[in-house]
Amino acid sequence: MSTPLTRGLRPLRLLLPIVAIGAVLVLFLTVGFLAFSPNLGNQSRGSTICDTGIGTVGEGSGGGGGGGTTIDTLTPEQRANAQAIIGVAKGMGAPPRAWLVALATAMQESTLRNIDYGDRDSLGLFQQRPSQGWGSAAEVTDPQHSTSIFLERLMAVPGWERMPVTNAAQIVQRSAFPDAYAKWESLAASLVQQVGDVANPTGCGSAPTGALPPGAAGTAISFALREVGKPYVWGATGPDAYDCSGLMLRAFQSAGLTLPRVSQDQYNAGAHVPVREAQAGDLLFYATDRSDPSTIHHVMLYMGNGQMVEAPNKDEPVRVQPVPWEYDELVPLATRPGTTASPV
Repeated sequence: MSTPLTRGLRPLRLLLPIVAIGAVLVLFLTVGFLAFSPNLGNQSRGSTICDTGIGTVGEGSGGGGGGGTTIDTLTPEQRANAQAIIGVAKGMGAPPRAWLVALATAMQESTLRNIDYGDRDSLGLFQQRPSQGWGSAAEVTDPQHSTSIFLERLMAVPGWERMPVTNAAQIVQRSAFPDAYAKWESLAASLVQQVGDVANPTGCGSAPTGALPPGAAGTAISFALREVGKPYVWGATGPDAYDCSGLMLRAFQSAGLTLPRVSQDQYNAGAHVPVREAQAGDLLFYATDRSDPSTIHHVMLYMGNGQMVEAPNKDEPVRVQPVPWEYDELVPLATRPGTTASPV
């Protein structure tokens, strides 16, 4: 028998299925938003950001940017300015991700042109303002100075390397359009990869540089360690004496890999990785101008754990030494002999 109370609750009971369906729908939409929101997903992790859209460098359009611009459609002037930025960054020992941020910034600010005009007193590749402490008008239109000061300020930002590229650029530039740099990230990554000769410019996923054949690194290192104490003689390739590249030649020959004879050519004998990401078996180099591989004059074999084996000079025999990571002649890229960059 129904009562006034049960009759009053009947409409509420009819609404319960509708309320339940609505709750399920809200939950579904919330989970979907969180799962497919790249910024929220990345920010929840403490690891390095892998920016949306730049993990496919080299596919399709050849590194596209905003407005359909690709690395293939850049003008000679734009390419020259990209090379200048990368050269300065290499010379400073800045990591490749900093090159990427600088290139995306310059593309947004000036389309990689060293222009002598801009908003208010903004000038140059990065549209830096003399009135805001970036330097004189002559300095901010000098690619050496403008790139150097941009990178100095970027790398002074705590945690910049873990930020999305566009966020890191915005902190330095303080643009009225903070998200505008994002559209140039893919193009910048292509420039780092192709002009800068870096196998994995984005840091997305595992390093794409090919691995040495199984056991090759250990065999080469073991050979070099057996030669410790033998004298340095310029032009010598063993078995009684070695110069720097002669030791590398024979070490990798023992592992079944053939290297060129001299250190400058050995630099180009494999894929390149940032020197701080070197693995056992990679080659490290010194150059009088570390941004210019043609000035390389010494090669060493990285053993891992911050150690290297080398044939240093006529005053020192083959030896094991700690890697001088801060040495101003250490080339910022290491070579993984006999490998090529795998598709990203």
